[in-house]
Amino acid sequence: MPSASTEASTTVGAVAATSDRSHTADSRVTPGGPGYRRMSLALFLAGVATFALLYSTQALLPLISDGFGTTASAASWTVSAATGALALFVLPMSALSERFGRRTLMTASLAVAVTVGLLIPFAPSLGALVVLRAVQGAALAGVPASATAYLAEEVRPKALITAIGLFVAGNSVGGMSGRVVTGWVAQEWGWRVALGVLGLIAVGCAVAFRLLLPAPRHFVAGSLRPRVLGRTVRAHLANPLLRRLYAIGALFMTVFGAVYTVIGYRLADAPFSLPQGVIGSIFLVYLVGTVSASTAGKLVGRLGRRGALYLAGGTTTAGLLVSLSDSLVLVLLGLVLITAGFFAGHAAASSAVSHTAKKGRAQASALYQSAYYVGSSAGSTLGAVAFHAGGWGGTVSLGLLAVVGVVAITVVGSRAARRGPVPVH
Repeated sequence: MPSASTEASTTVGAVAATSDRSHTADSRVTPGGPGYRRMSLALFLAGVATFALLYSTQALLPLISDGFGTTASAASWTVSAATGALALFVLPMSALSERFGRRTLMTASLAVAVTVGLLIPFAPSLGALVVLRAVQGAALAGVPASATAYLAEEVRPKALITAIGLFVAGNSVGGMSGRVVTGWVAQEWGWRVALGVLGLIAVGCAVAFRLLLPAPRHFVAGSLRPRVLGRTVRAHLANPLLRRLYAIGALFMTVFGAVYTVIGYRLADAPFSLPQGVIGSIFLVYLVGTVSASTAGKLVGRLGRRGALYLAGGTTTAGLLVSLSDSLVLVLLGLVLITAGFFAGHAAASSAVSHTAKKGRAQASALYQSAYYVGSSAGSTLGAVAFHAGGWGGTVSLGLLAVVGVVAITVVGSRAARRGPVPVH
């Protein structure tokens, strides 16, 4: 989930788990080789479709609230239902991809998700919209669960970083552009038309993905063994360091989900009273996260993982406090700091998961994704509840509480490190 995007928390562990398969070492594709460009473009488009759909309603929540005559906290379930369902299904989807194949699962996932996306604009009630969004989120779980595993099997190890980078770029572009496009379309024609347009864009991406993605040549089907999967998951959850990293990812995403779910309501109200198109464009701040995440490796190298987490928490805290201002410039500065802090912290935590788990890395990363999207769901819902109860100050208080949790967990980790290293498995 990290990577340059909130939505870029892909199964990094799957790369390490499969990149050393000797039977594919000589025949995998490389940049410039046959099929590489098609493969990269296909997965870029899959990333665009996935994360454009996943957060499609976030920039439209004020309009959805008005359309159904409901509160911010009720409308926020259109985001929470999708991310929560993805969190629940990403681990089972990763297991299904081992049995039925990466391309097959991604194709089926996108087919279901875009079909639901075309139905969503016609939702007769908020309840129906929430149900459709939950189905869509569950379907979309198959893409991040399979994409990096596919690349690890089909691309030579030296080219993996570049190939995965293009998929992550698709995540970022989809997550950002989906919000921007819906914001401007909704300003002219309403939120239903905006979601319909986004659904059609996703259909185009999904069709192009299926036509472009080369058939896998190195996939070896495995069996669905729930007992083995269960033992691996239990082993990860028994590791105190992994538990701390999962909690940190969830808490950082709670802040991020709360802020970006509610910010549209704040900017639509006085004293800002911004039009919907401009509010949607606020999500261009995500570009700051691209820079922040890409420099997180250097930051960890200089400060260590815990030092990087402390700095990320401090930056996020500063952003939350600055955003309390009634100056639009300072609010935007606050969003920049929150975004930079979140992406740096997320990148540091997610990369540490793969480093910590020496076995079952794909499942370790899937568990991190689950925790990450649980945090997104919690942030979306609780942030809206806090906003309804106490305005923007209530949402900021929730964010500060989550950051305190990150710092407290990191302090516990620092003390544990002084007592000795945590055994890896």
